[in-house]
Amino acid sequence: MSDNHHASGHDAHAAPSSAAKKVINLVVLVAVPVLTVAALIGYYKSHDRAPAGSMSEEAVAARIQKVGMLQLGQSKRELKTGEEVFKAQCATSHTAGLLAAPKFGDAAAWGARIATGYDTLLNSALKGKNAMTAQGGGAFSDYEVARAVVYMANAGGAKFAEPKAPEGAAAPADAAAAPASAAK
Repeated sequence: MSDNHHASGHDAHAAPSSAAKKVINLVVLVAVPVLTVAALIGYYKSHDRAPAGSMSEEAVAARIQKVGMLQLGQSKRELKTGEEVFKAQCATSHTAGLLAAPKFGDAAAWGARIATGYDTLLNSALKGKNAMTAQGGGAFSDYEVARAVVYMANAGGAKFAEPKAPEGAAAPADAAAAPASAAK
């Protein structure tokens, strides 16, 4: 019996108590990560950092320079005629009459649309209508789209006047070709 007593006494001294296990777990789970983070912060604060104010103004400017530039405003390209815009943007649908688009030069198809007036036609072209997508804000300016509307409507029987160019716009392509003596 004494052998049994001696073995159990030995086991009690060899294994840590449950309170000791809790302390060890606490150290491993809390103290080790905290010390690791503190060491990393210290390392990055002291490693290869130049003191504040040590960079020249030129070096700072070079580091924060712009990568690209976007300039908004009127483009400097020559404005397109109504016919040029029609050929580039509208011909696919209006030449073949795709998706119920009125065919170019078809007075019967354009008659009811012309009766709604120039402003309504222009609004439809700029904002889109039925299957036609909006042309405003696209590859051509609103003025160029307006010229295309006049070109198509007049080919269908309308008598719309050419829209006035916006102030500061480049000379229209067909006006640039007019002789200077005609202005007198």
